[in-house]
Amino acid sequence: MRVIGTVGLPGSGKGEAAAVAEEEGVPVVTMGDVIRAECRDRGLDPAEHHGAIARALREENGPAAIAERSIPLIEEAAAGGDAATVLVDGLRAPVELERFRDRFGDDFTLVAITAPFDLRAERLGARGRDDSDVDTEALKRREERELGFGMGEVIEVAEVTVENTDTLAAFRDRIRGVLHGAADGGAAHDADAPAEVEK
Repeated sequence: MRVIGTVGLPGSGKGEAAAVAEEEGVPVVTMGDVIRAECRDRGLDPAEHHGAIARALREENGPAAIAERSIPLIEEAAAGGDAATVLVDGLRAPVELERFRDRFGDDFTLVAITAPFDLRAERLGARGRDDSDVDTEALKRREERELGFGMGEVIEVAEVTVENTDTLAAFRDRIRGVLHGAADGGAAHDADAPAEVEK
């Protein structure tokens, strides 16, 4: 089994990468779903309480709590079919990365998806997100929360970086390359061939 984890700031393209994986028959485990499920278990609205429950899970069960809860989902996804690869969407903290590397060893690859702030804000605005529609200050606050988990450190140590600044088609092609074993998605580090997505 090969496990690919993705990390990226809001609007970078993680959701589109997950969509490509699903199209390619690669199971996707979204770490945010663990938090949303916990919200529902506690009778709370995930849209309103997502951040608070993420913090509560880490406080109650340790900083790797969300990764720990994701591991059985990853193993189940791999066992549920003929999948040679599983994509894990949404790493945020170094401790999560450490836990996945401890569990999956050399079978785990971290992929950072990056794009400049202005482009990410434009994409999120096009998606109609309440917290980011032309409100760059709200997006900055959201990013500060994400970076507070240590996301910047996780991005810096990724084995593969896909710069998402050109066309949607190019980005999707790069992600397919990563999913199918290309070291960098075919050209992810080529300055003349960056990639973009609306998400």
